[in-house]
Amino acid sequence: MQWHPSPNFGPRKDGLTPTLVVLHYTAMHTAQAAIDRLCDPAAEVSAHYLICRKGAVIQLIDEEHRAWHAGVGEWRGQTDINSRSIGIELDNGGDHPFPEPQMAALETLLRAILDRWQITPENVIGHSDMAPGRKIDPGPGFDWARLARKGLAARAGCDHDFKNPTTAEFRTLARQAGFTADVEDETLLAAVRLRFRPGATGPLTAQDFAPLGPKAHSH
Repeated sequence: MQWHPSPNFGPRKDGLTPTLVVLHYTAMHTAQAAIDRLCDPAAEVSAHYLICRKGAVIQLIDEEHRAWHAGVGEWRGQTDINSRSIGIELDNGGDHPFPEPQMAALETLLRAILDRWQITPENVIGHSDMAPGRKIDPGPGFDWARLARKGLAARAGCDHDFKNPTTAEFRTLARQAGFTADVEDETLLAAVRLRFRPGATGPLTAQDFAPLGPKAHSH
């Protein structure tokens, strides 16, 4: 763990403590470029941690403080995500896989954060989960299934058989899973697919319901 303090933080509002972890990708060419931006007062953005492609973990903001990483969004009916979360940036341009050393470092960091703050795996989310349509990171190349297998993210899958899936049913289940942002049906479907069925296209199908069932919320 390296320490590279950023000035871009403030107090968590209303006495809130972290109940979420939000994962991002930097969408920049190098980790150093991302660090420079996250520490630039003029940029007014930051995150608590940045994980380099080779696995180095750089802490930019103390977990007690409110970093400026999430922006406008909502999860489980709650807003001001910055006051409720810890933000982790992954050094990735958004167009290539996440290397093994980086994923291994993320798992180690997540375990420590979840234990420290008693955060449930279901509340480890992507930027795209809380800001559907506005953000797509950590993107379709991120291995959510790997985190789920290790108890570090929600597990997808349900036994319920949806013979005639409807948009209304899908929205209800998506809301129950945490996707409560006020967005159009198509945007909601895209956000859920980005998280659980990357690469899926076309109209709503029964397969889109599977990740949102009861198993996704049991551990």
